[in-house]
Amino acid sequence: MLAILDAAYGDDASVAGCVTAAAWESSDALGEYTHRDGPAADYQPGEFYRRELPLLRSVLGMLPQTPDVIVIDGYVWLGVEDRKGLGAHLHEALGGKTAIIGIAKTKFHGASYWAADVRRGASESPLYVTAAGMALDEAAAAVKRMHGSHRIPTLLARADRLAREAL
Repeated sequence: MLAILDAAYGDDASVAGCVTAAAWESSDALGEYTHRDGPAADYQPGEFYRRELPLLRSVLGMLPQTPDVIVIDGYVWLGVEDRKGLGAHLHEALGGKTAIIGIAKTKFHGASYWAADVRRGASESPLYVTAAGMALDEAAAAVKRMHGSHRIPTLLARADRLAREAL
């Protein structure tokens, strides 16, 4: 089972959305979950994970079983020197037992050297894929196979929408 996660923030609340899927090519979610919390912690440069990690862990705690792979909207790694991004912190928090794939829509400085560029649909703009607990080329191939004819995979877009709607 896959779990695809995203978060949304408002003035009064923060929400994590999660959709689960049976396979990379799935177009429909097996389940949909949200966890709503109070306002997010203030953003601290270089420490984005402190804001989002508690939300992601809470929504993952709602799942009926541990997913084989977790997909997040963001980076796992932030550079060739193994600087941890949100996904690496999540991987560590879960004891390194579940593979994490990060799908980022914007390029982080130097990402072309340590993230896989994945182009989907007719889009000229790549997604930037990073991973922990899975080989990067395997993660990139999996993201490429995800359902949807657009740049953003169907279920990642659904997780985003789910979080925004729950705000």
